[in-house]
Amino acid sequence: MNGTDTRLKCTFSSSEPLGEDVTVAWLFRPLLRGNEETIFYYHRTPYPPFKGQFLGRAVWDGNINRKDASILIRNIQPVDNGTYLCLVKNPPDVHGEMGEILVKVVNKEKISEIMVLALVIGGGTAVIILLVLLFVLYRYWNMQKTHRSTPVSALECTEKLNEKSQDMTEVPA
Repeated sequence: MNGTDTRLKCTFSSSEPLGEDVTVAWLFRPLLRGNEETIFYYHRTPYPPFKGQFLGRAVWDGNINRKDASILIRNIQPVDNGTYLCLVKNPPDVHGEMGEILVKVVNKEKISEIMVLALVIGGGTAVIILLVLLFVLYRYWNMQKTHRSTPVSALECTEKLNEKSQDMTEVPA
């Protein structure tokens, strides 16, 4: 991501025990036109670049004893887009494969843009939930109102009670 520190991981294996002659070379091939350049070198000690676009930004982040030849690119920028190659040699084993990493730097999204998106989605969801809740309450209120507003006259109540008491006093034969 644009402006961040990016670790370029390079692990290796060797058929020989690790000795003091292990060398690591990091190369960079720009995505667009440009020449391949060595951006970092290690032989017993790290040798960061002394010129070029990675001056002061390519930093050793590996551990040879753990078979790690990684580097860190500080403050990575779109001009750093390209292919990074890691080559480790451990004499007499010098036939290791070259590691290759394709880097494409993307811009950071501003927090305000993310906040706007979150507010739009969250606000829309809240409005929909509120509308559904209001609809359910309205229906409930109407059903209660309908049940409460149906008057039953005193005469109807008396007639129904009389019918029930007659049904209970009649004994089937």
